[in-house]
Amino acid sequence: MTEIAIPEHLTSRPLRVAIVGAGPAGIYAADMLAKSETVSSGALELKIDLFDELPTPFGLIRYGVSPDHPRIKGIITALHKVLNNEWINFYGNVGLGRDITLAELHERYDAVIIATGAQKDADLNIPGVNLEGSFGGADFVSWYDAHPDAETHWDLSAREVAVIGNGNVALDVARILSKHADQLLETEIPEHIYTLLNDSAVTDVHVFGRRGPAQVKFTPLELRELSHSKDVDIVLYPEDFEFDEASDQAIKSNNQTKTMVSTLTNWLIEQEEREEAPSASRRLHLHFLQSPVEIEGADGKVVGLKMERNELDGTGNVRGTGEFVSYPVQAVYRAVGYFGSAVDGIDYDGAKGVLPNVAGRVLNAQGEQVPSLYATGWIKRGPVGLIGHTKGDALETINNLLADLESLPQPTNDQPIAELLTERGIDFADWEGWLELDTQEKTLGSDAGTVETRFGEVTRDRIKIVSRDDMLEHARAKKLAESL
Repeated sequence: MTEIAIPEHLTSRPLRVAIVGAGPAGIYAADMLAKSETVSSGALELKIDLFDELPTPFGLIRYGVSPDHPRIKGIITALHKVLNNEWINFYGNVGLGRDITLAELHERYDAVIIATGAQKDADLNIPGVNLEGSFGGADFVSWYDAHPDAETHWDLSAREVAVIGNGNVALDVARILSKHADQLLETEIPEHIYTLLNDSAVTDVHVFGRRGPAQVKFTPLELRELSHSKDVDIVLYPEDFEFDEASDQAIKSNNQTKTMVSTLTNWLIEQEEREEAPSASRRLHLHFLQSPVEIEGADGKVVGLKMERNELDGTGNVRGTGEFVSYPVQAVYRAVGYFGSAVDGIDYDGAKGVLPNVAGRVLNAQGEQVPSLYATGWIKRGPVGLIGHTKGDALETINNLLADLESLPQPTNDQPIAELLTERGIDFADWEGWLELDTQEKTLGSDAGTVETRFGEVTRDRIKIVSRDDMLEHARAKKLAESL
């Protein structure tokens, strides 16, 4: 390993780093920095302040993962261990550009790492996207995950619904739409989410992928989850099962692809061999080899989705056939990917939705490295890969930060950040505050106890607190009690 030269001023005080974004990307970056040989050997002391615009940590895991994915939600346990260290401070409900500026961070820290992720829906440029009943998948995820800034109401009056996309988010959206709400009562969803989902009029959810079964972007875990929904039939179409040379090669060389194609094929065989007619009250249709052409409307509302049939071209890609079909649907959910947002005070690549950077070193509009400014996660590389890929991404950024130690400008302001926020009247939540909020959500779950549903009894372990004000009230409860 390359030996890191430590500047003299850092031998007498900690390396002070600000990380903006307390989701997996930001927390992994903190963890990688703490575990680096330079720090773990004792050669360099470390102090990290982690900021998030929400009152809670964990970002995507808390507000981007479906509540019925407890194994993925379990990643919070590992992230919790990182934050529960004396070398890191959490400041929730603090927005960059809203409550504090980038310049003020640079004054107080040796380095600033941006880990704000990608939270918006990527554009789908077809006619009809602005019709009533056309929804962004990311917006729907924020709603059912009870994001404090999401609308509390959601229109679930459509009986027939289309979901455009073949990634994990598309399957999450389709599963939540088609799944009976009683099956979600064992999760952390609050009452208003359950009530609206329980009153949903949906009978049929159609998921559309542009390419074939061998090119889907979801994972085997997400796919298998579909079969766990009770009183929901999965419907497949034989004409969609087309494979070209590239598909065959992918199946042979990639175990994940092989598993997914095998699962889908087995479901199709079972469907064709089934003697009795489907009896479930809801149906989840999986379509492949179709591209959206237009969201059709009448009187300003969605009434259908026009699709073009595709064929594989031999390379795993597709070309249109000129054959069109319209599906009668009353709602369309666009789940074609996430997109990053601009960060106050930093040049932004609006075409890619990222901060311009080279291996995590942020660049200005002239392509020059911005001193002491770094990026990690989806705001660095775009919304690709699973949560686990964020670790390697963070490692690259941290290695470059450490390589730059000698050139980092020294902070010029010793004022503690908590003091500045307090002077401004910013109602921020610290780590102790999160622990109080965490305890309260678990208490709400235990108070609800065992609940009788149409599918049997379930025990509630946690119920999310939704509003920002309520979260902050619980986060400050301990401090208020101690001050009395």
